[in-house]
Amino acid sequence: MNTIKRAIISLTDKSGIEQFASQLSQLGIEILSTGGTAKKLREQGLQVLDVADFTGFPEMLDGRVKTLHPKVHGGILAQRHNPEHQKQMAAHGLLPIDLIAVNLYAFDKATADPSCTVAHAIENIDIGGPTMLRAAAKNYQDVTVIVDPADYPVVIAEIKATGNTTLKTRFRLARKVFDLTSTYDTAIAKWLNAVDVDSNPQFA
Repeated sequence: MNTIKRAIISLTDKSGIEQFASQLSQLGIEILSTGGTAKKLREQGLQVLDVADFTGFPEMLDGRVKTLHPKVHGGILAQRHNPEHQKQMAAHGLLPIDLIAVNLYAFDKATADPSCTVAHAIENIDIGGPTMLRAAAKNYQDVTVIVDPADYPVVIAEIKATGNTTLKTRFRLARKVFDLTSTYDTAIAKWLNAVDVDSNPQFA
C-alpha cells in the first residue's frame, strides 16, 4: 500500500481546516495550497507550499488559472501501479499528489442575490476546483478526495492507522465528488437558462 505523502488543500468553506491540516502536517504530509487557504494555514503556523511554486507557473488571469497544470493533474491522475505512468512521471519530473481537499466557489450564494449580474455569476463558476475533484475521484484507487469537512476525522484516523485511507473510503468519497459536481453544474445551467438575454444590458 502506498502512503499519503502530498496533499492539495484549496477551500471556499474552510471550516475545520486548521485542525485537519495540522494533523496532516504532523503525519509528515506535505501541504500544497492556494490563495486564501494558504494564507489561513500559514497564520496557524503551518508550513505550506504554494501551488504556483510547486508547478513553477504563477497564478494568472485574475486567479482564473491556478491549478490547471500538468504537474497538478499528472500528479493526481497517474496510476501508482502502472509502470508506463510512472515512467512518464519520472520523465517529466511529476510528483504524486495523494490527497485532495477542495470545495467550490459558492455559485448558489452569489446568484441568490437578486441584484447578481451575469458577469458576477460567471466569475463564481469554479473551473479548477471541479477539475481537480473529478481527476481525484476518477483515480480513487490511488487518491483520497474530500469535499465535506465531516469526512476529515475518518480520513485522519485511517491515515494514522495505515498511512493511507482504505479503498472503500476512497470510493465512498469519490461518489460524493460526482454528487457535488453534478449538483453544481445543474445549478449553473438552471441559473443561466433563466437569464433573459433579450432584456439584459450585457447582451445589447
